[in-house]
Amino acid sequence: MSAIPRPPLQPGDRLTPQEFLRRYEATPEVWKAELIEGVVYMPSPVSDEDHGAPHFDMISWLGLYRSYTPNVRGGDNSTLKLELGFNVPQPDAFLRILSECGGKSRLDSDGYIVGSPELIGEVSASSVSYDLHDKLAAYQRNGVQEYVVWRVLDKKIDWFLLQRGKFKPLLLTKDGYYKSKVFPGLWLDPNALIQGNMAKVLEVVQQGLAAPEHRRFVEKLRKWKAEHAK
Repeated sequence: MSAIPRPPLQPGDRLTPQEFLRRYEATPEVWKAELIEGVVYMPSPVSDEDHGAPHFDMISWLGLYRSYTPNVRGGDNSTLKLELGFNVPQPDAFLRILSECGGKSRLDSDGYIVGSPELIGEVSASSVSYDLHDKLAAYQRNGVQEYVVWRVLDKKIDWFLLQRGKFKPLLLTKDGYYKSKVFPGLWLDPNALIQGNMAKVLEVVQQGLAAPEHRRFVEKLRKWKAEHAK
């Protein structure tokens, strides 16, 4: 007797994470789908101007930092299994500290990331997007330490820092930069990123990478890994 085929994913479905992943894996033609607080979201096709190009630039910024920071990994559109609530998002970008160095996320036997990356980035159309509402609440509840949202149509970048269980806006420094509290040396000139001035964006990251706090962070992760390998 043949097995009854599973229904395809549909936007607005209310599913458990297990059922969501079973249906998602059974429909390879669906390139992106997320479960946020138990509800299926399936974004529409996106334009290069509103998402593709900004997404690429965000990845370039985070990728440079990851390249010079051992024991930190990054990702692009990877499915995450968050541990609180019914949440299986697929963020545009993230940075995570390896679990053997004290990070809160790990890989399971299927290659999925379980738990919360320390930093998540999303490219959003505007302030009405679910990235700043349902997703923000899910990331906050799951202890994501920093959340960066680029509102492309609004020409604005929001950087949230988790403080006492709540996301609070990270303040710009006097020189107009955002400077990560979780990933020392990860600096961002938001105006340069919004304007597409990647030479300036990468120059500012390189300044952060040369800062003493980045060297201390790299050494801290190295020592943590060595101690827990004993």
